[in-house]
Amino acid sequence: MYLNQFLFLAAVLFAIGVYGVLARKNGVMVLMSIELILNAVNINLVAFGTQQHNPIGAVFALFVIAVAAAEVGVGLALVLMLFRNRRSIDIDEIDLMKG
Repeated sequence: MYLNQFLFLAAVLFAIGVYGVLARKNGVMVLMSIELILNAVNINLVAFGTQQHNPIGAVFALFVIAVAAAEVGVGLALVLMLFRNRRSIDIDEIDLMKG
């Protein structure tokens, strides 16, 4: 397979992820869109690393996966606390921060 096929796939995933972050109001859907963006980055890292015959792309992809796992943990905790306090996970309802 050619490099441009992987780059096209990553660009489509990235565009879908950006649209999901900007258009969705549901907190869980926003987190899923961020995961799509991070997966697009991983595809690019691995594709360029494979083209250059260098494993550093896969190593960076593993770091991105670790960051994504931490982001999911913190993000889901925030969504859970939002649901407990507001009985909704609508992002537009978050207009006030409590101390």
